[in-house]
Amino acid sequence: MRRKRRTRKTFSGSTDYLVVGLGNPGKKYQGTRHNIGAEVVHSLEEHFDVRLRKSKALALCAEVKSENQNLVIAIPETYMNESGLSARKLMDRYSISEPSQLVVIHDELDLPVGKIKIKLGGGLAGHNGLKSIENHLHSREFARIRIGIGAIREGQRGRDFVLSRPSKDDRQALLHSKSMAIDALEYIQRHGYQAAMNKFNA
Repeated sequence: MRRKRRTRKTFSGSTDYLVVGLGNPGKKYQGTRHNIGAEVVHSLEEHFDVRLRKSKALALCAEVKSENQNLVIAIPETYMNESGLSARKLMDRYSISEPSQLVVIHDELDLPVGKIKIKLGGGLAGHNGLKSIENHLHSREFARIRIGIGAIREGQRGRDFVLSRPSKDDRQALLHSKSMAIDALEYIQRHGYQAAMNKFNA
């Protein structure tokens, strides 16, 4: 098996957005609800026809030219509760100073399966990945594309639910969510956060 080459910063000019999809590394967690953010970035990899490569920022990442902007897409190689370590390193690597330039894609228990919402700043809803990012950025003013994975079933622990794999019907709904998340990201690039929230949060 060939090792993935490490990415090198090749952008001329500043980075407009850093898009980070949250999840846990390793085959054990592939396809689980908690990894839907990472799955979206893999979909972006195909959408933009780029290849994610290992980075010194503890992440797989790729540089993209999109909507006449410089975009970095990335998946932390840390576990979920250390996502902020990678996000901080990525921001430093690409000279990103404003938390609002970071777009985090993550699973959301408070949304039905198949729904997405965009959020800028605000609460963390107990999400360990978001807590870690806040701890390392010392700010909550980063953007999120929240992907609904449904509510915890009666008698089930939250950890067990998010680390389980969705049913066939839920998986189909999540495929739709991933497509909408890509649309939302491109809409953010073209029109900004407020316009995107008005469109996708209705």
